[in-house]
Amino acid sequence: MKERQRLTNILIIEDDEDIREGVRILLEGEQYQVQEAENGRKGLQLLTKDTDLVILDIMMPGMSGFKTCEEIRKISYVPVLFLTAKSQESDKLLGLMAGGDDYLAKPFSYAELLGRVKALLRRYQFYKGKEEPKKMEQDSFIDLAGIRINESFNEVYVRGEAVELSELEYQILLLLMRHPRKIFSAQNLYESVWNEPYFYNCSSTVMVHIRRLRVKIEEDAQNPRHIVTVWGKGYRFGTYEE
Repeated sequence: MKERQRLTNILIIEDDEDIREGVRILLEGEQYQVQEAENGRKGLQLLTKDTDLVILDIMMPGMSGFKTCEEIRKISYVPVLFLTAKSQESDKLLGLMAGGDDYLAKPFSYAELLGRVKALLRRYQFYKGKEEPKKMEQDSFIDLAGIRINESFNEVYVRGEAVELSELEYQILLLLMRHPRKIFSAQNLYESVWNEPYFYNCSSTVMVHIRRLRVKIEEDAQNPRHIVTVWGKGYRFGTYEE
């Protein structure tokens, strides 16, 4: 008997009932399994290891979307798509610093929402290996300057200690370590890691993820030795041998 394939699970945390219903109907029409929560606290209760994506409003009574995202990041690296009426660049940066992966301002088209959802799910499912990973004869490693990446299982070790990275943080680090000393502009990184067209404001998105990555792998994030900024050009991986 053929095993039934697990449906993709999406959690919507949004206090506006009409928006929740519209998004749910759209996603269920794409064969996604959807759960709904009207506030952050209930959303955290519904979050499980089987949740594949969270669509999260920012302006909610009680626990804000920013705080909810911070709580999610304490237990999960599930992708978070902020859905909000706020569209200023500063609000976008706050969302990304709280641990969000993408940001969609209201009003939005359902086509744009669906495109963002599919892009986040595609990256997350590839990262987590949910599509039956191929058996490898041996693990593949990259070792540089005290950092070790096991490419077979997307594992990162810094000075011998395992470090938990989000999918985007891992992909940035992997790209830089595969090409040590090569300078990647913000556009290079965005188009290579996000696999989407680059626009001017995308540089802020890259900057926030670089900052979060440094906090996790650098001994001193304010004076990074691994993820080095080349002023006016971009970023590269430092090997200490310069």
